[in-house]
Amino acid sequence: MSFNRRSKTITAGINRSPNRAMLRAVGFGDGDFDKPIVGVANGHSTMNPCNAGIGPLADRAVEAIHAAGGMPQMFGVITVTDGISMGTEGMKYSLVSREVIADAIETATQSQLMDGVLIVGGCDKNMPGAMIAMCRMNIPSIYCYGGTIKAGNWKGEALTVVSAFEAVGKMNAGNMSQEDFDGVEKHACPTNGACGGMFTANTMSSSFEALGLSLLYSSSMANPDPEKADSVAESARVLLEAIKNDLKPLDILTKKSVENAVAVIMATGGSTNAVLHFLAITHAAGIDWTIDDFERMRKKVPVLCDLKPSGKYVMTDLHKAGGVPQVMKMLLNMGLLHGDCMTITGRTMAEELAHVPDLPRKDQDVIRQPNDPLYAQGHLAILKGNLAPLGCVAKITGLKNPVLTGPARVFNSEPECMEAIMADKIKHGDVIVLRYEGPKGGPGMREMLSPTSAIVGKGMGETVALITDGRFSGGTWGMVVGHIAPEAQVGGLLCIVEEGDSITVDAHKLLLQLNVDEATIAARKAKWTPPPIKYTRGVLYKFAKLASCASQGAVTDL
Repeated sequence: MSFNRRSKTITAGINRSPNRAMLRAVGFGDGDFDKPIVGVANGHSTMNPCNAGIGPLADRAVEAIHAAGGMPQMFGVITVTDGISMGTEGMKYSLVSREVIADAIETATQSQLMDGVLIVGGCDKNMPGAMIAMCRMNIPSIYCYGGTIKAGNWKGEALTVVSAFEAVGKMNAGNMSQEDFDGVEKHACPTNGACGGMFTANTMSSSFEALGLSLLYSSSMANPDPEKADSVAESARVLLEAIKNDLKPLDILTKKSVENAVAVIMATGGSTNAVLHFLAITHAAGIDWTIDDFERMRKKVPVLCDLKPSGKYVMTDLHKAGGVPQVMKMLLNMGLLHGDCMTITGRTMAEELAHVPDLPRKDQDVIRQPNDPLYAQGHLAILKGNLAPLGCVAKITGLKNPVLTGPARVFNSEPECMEAIMADKIKHGDVIVLRYEGPKGGPGMREMLSPTSAIVGKGMGETVALITDGRFSGGTWGMVVGHIAPEAQVGGLLCIVEEGDSITVDAHKLLLQLNVDEATIAARKAKWTPPPIKYTRGVLYKFAKLASCASQGAVTDL
């Protein structure tokens, strides 16, 4: 079998002898130089449970590539541990890591002219970083999710990592015993695997199934289960066929397949971060996609799955109920999924879903019947108004009434905000304004899981709004509005909000409004000067200088 194309430049080029000598040192023999060279981008790390179980999966991929007639070349890819860095200065590196991951995969793969790449990753930014790289390179590629964590349990309650964050607020409010606080912490994360609800990692992995660039069912498998490794091995076989047929990501990732991905995000109650990441992915793919397209999709796609953080169930429950393919088959039958989109298997999405039942089993309620959705419309609303003329993202599921007008409580950083919440300085009806946490102002758009979880833990999830130019964890729920654009650092109106100003958050009217007259706004703007960038060197400085607006995906190559 001889179907390597790009790597022949290395194995049979002008510098053939030294090139071959280098490859012989890593295991190539005389019969291997006509085989496709396949990169295995290995996101293994013991820094977090999301990535700690990836090493064996990458090894399984190597074995399967060999068996399918390829020559695997493994290389390492970094990860950032959101759950550990949350609430600290370290969280500023999280979104930055998306760009570093994309750059690293592109650099390693392109410099060695690999014929294809199989990418294995687990934590939140592994997936969009990998997809950005796949789009830039446009060589045969497949994404293998490291798998979800299994649910924890304490006194009969299913736990995720968010349970531990919310316990902080409950404990501080006097609503939890020390025994239960310790029990939640010790039992929230019982295995390797990414955070268990429909948080960012599971959101992005689910959407990659819908894009057609991951195998069906792969996003909901638990990391410790044997089927996860089997899926990675099958992914390797599929990738070798894609190399043989020259089937590339941009043959698969089109505007229609992005609509499929966003339909699944809406139907499963996915993370706000998906908005930011798909803006970046479509930018890398050269697809005409804007923040307004998410609102277009939201209005026509119902929420079909009852998943945490605002629902009851976790990813392993979704897997048992039929996984993402069951959701996609329902969307296909409802006219909300494009069945003619190509997938990495070489078959269309409709062909891939042909064996999936039309309706979910009636002995479960993780996936609702199509005539009985959890919500008639999607949950990720794009709000606009004088505070966000370029848009912002509100997560509105789980709320009885996502409308609030209240006094602004203004904080210039997450630590200031968290201190006020824990000191009981936030009251029912307040609108917390958390600014200078945007792409440039943070820099890095920290996720605000600590303050939002503390608010929920204190029983104010329905009665206090938090608006920010930063981001939210996929585990966040409540009256929260993020990605406000333009951000405060570049003069977005958030920068001149003062304590006590009236602010309206109205998800029904898709409105985020500062209720202050234009003359006062103009006078405040005239006095405002941008604060200095918080870093003067290194990767955070580079990100602050290069990052685009959140409404453009906060990309660094615009």
